[in-house]
Amino acid sequence: MSCLVSSTCSHLPFDSSLTRSTRSSKLASSVSWQSSFPKFSIDIGSVISSPIVKKDSFVQAAWTRRSRGEAAKRPNKKSWKQRTDMYMRPFLLNVFFSRKFIHAKVMHRPTSKVISVATTNARDIRTNIPSLVDDEACRLIGKLIAERSMEADVYAVSYEPRKGERIEGKLGIVIDTIKEHGIVFVP
Repeated sequence: MSCLVSSTCSHLPFDSSLTRSTRSSKLASSVSWQSSFPKFSIDIGSVISSPIVKKDSFVQAAWTRRSRGEAAKRPNKKSWKQRTDMYMRPFLLNVFFSRKFIHAKVMHRPTSKVISVATTNARDIRTNIPSLVDDEACRLIGKLIAERSMEADVYAVSYEPRKGERIEGKLGIVIDTIKEHGIVFVP
């Protein structure tokens, strides 16, 4: 003799002559599934009370200016200038100097599309000039960037120097050459 469910129906023996429906009806009448759960009484009136209003929980209007203290609390929130700068000055000049080459490109910042590129590593330039990193190469790169930008109908670009970078030397030569060939630099 065995039992179907040992913990709940130890008093019911297994009978093979009973069908499934009659066995389940005998089990259901003897042990209810509802009786296995404890009964709780919940009083809703004690839970609902007046809401607690925190000092910092007010909603600011979109046009209010944030104070320095609020800006320090949320450092990842960009300022108005940071959010609108890419649309006010959409074309950005990027110049990179390595030991062997000079690379320059003009990018459209909102879409990250490259408008014009010039590098001394290009096959046609590399074979025609004696040095790939001297002042003459900087002038050539500035001239090519200006011409290719004008072909793409870009007449104004901006340049953001990196931290601690000065616009002098080879970088100054590239930027001055771009200005001489008709591109306006937007501050």
